[in-house]
Amino acid sequence: MKKDNSRLIEKIKQVAQPLCEAEDFEIVHIEYGNGDQGNIVRLFLDKPGGITLDDCVYVSRQLGDLIDIHIENIGSYRLEVSSPGPNRPLNKKQDFYRFKGERVKIETEELVENQKKFTGILEIINDDSVVIAVDGKNIEISDHVISKAMLAGQ
Repeated sequence: MKKDNSRLIEKIKQVAQPLCEAEDFEIVHIEYGNGDQGNIVRLFLDKPGGITLDDCVYVSRQLGDLIDIHIENIGSYRLEVSSPGPNRPLNKKQDFYRFKGERVKIETEELVENQKKFTGILEIINDDSVVIAVDGKNIEISDHVISKAMLAGQ
């Protein structure tokens, strides 16, 4: 899934958003690319209490039809709808607020306190940074240097 398909992903999001909002599902992440057996559209959803298999089946059935109707030239594809799992990505500032107090992994583009990878408890969310507790020490990481953030799973 290395090819840049950002325009197509944005179109898929525009089609999926009203369906997901109507069902109180949050779109966590969308991927589109080439798999071993053709093109794949992957949609990761979440909701309070977590996503069930029935939720995934429902969205898959509805969204497949919507994509076919509203997105021209997508060609053949396989649609996969699932939960983001225990290592859920934290993509938006509101994700950090939602998971305050949870164990997270953060990777940075630049060195912060002589390292680029951190695992700790998400303690504080500021307007332009987050603070995580790592081995009893609070480390502040500016939003603009975070390249990847996710829940650390149990």
